[in-house]
Amino acid sequence: MTRTKLLPVVMFIALAGALTSNVAQSVEIDLFDYGFNIDGTVSMISQGDPVPSGINLSAFDDITGLGSIGVTMAGAGAHSFGAFFDHEIDEPINTFFNETGATTGAALAGQSWEIDEPGFFDGDIFVNFQDSALDNGIGTSVFGDTVFPDDVSMAMGWDFSLAAGETAFIELVLSEMAPASGFFLSHNDPDSSATIYLSSSLTIIPVPAAVWLFGSGLLGLIGFARSKYWAN
Repeated sequence: MTRTKLLPVVMFIALAGALTSNVAQSVEIDLFDYGFNIDGTVSMISQGDPVPSGINLSAFDDITGLGSIGVTMAGAGAHSFGAFFDHEIDEPINTFFNETGATTGAALAGQSWEIDEPGFFDGDIFVNFQDSALDNGIGTSVFGDTVFPDDVSMAMGWDFSLAAGETAFIELVLSEMAPASGFFLSHNDPDSSATIYLSSSLTIIPVPAAVWLFGSGLLGLIGFARSKYWAN
């Protein structure tokens, strides 16, 4: 009888311990600031600027700053794109200046990046983001190198050229799960063991073959009509 009565109590204690453990392990991730630089025009969405045309935030949570962002750019000529993110991980529990940043893999041609203190003291990442001049470094600043752990922000960009009729599609992914491959940035909170990963891809889509065929056929017809006219 005694063992039977104690069983519910033991189960309750075990359940309470598990729930407490889960609560202790939960991590609060907040997006403090973010924005985009498209061909030199900066839009800080977190500060009330409108979302630029061509940017799709439907799969992005602007509270946690996690999810994916799609960017479409067109127009013949040279282009530049940059995105800036300043996350806070468990700030109410262990502040915002206990974090570190790192990179994995090698950046692709035309890809730029930076990890630094967001600019309130030593970092120049925000200035570089505004100037489309990310320095491809961690904590390297003209104001004095940032010593981590500290506040961490991340930025990633692309420089590319489009031919007439081509379209560029850029995807940014921010996740608590590391990408399986490729180049990516990471923002880590050692006290909570939580990490945010930032990766990006660029795809340039050529003019559809059907459009080229139509254009070529149209030019051929025009040429044929002209030769027939002059022959007459």
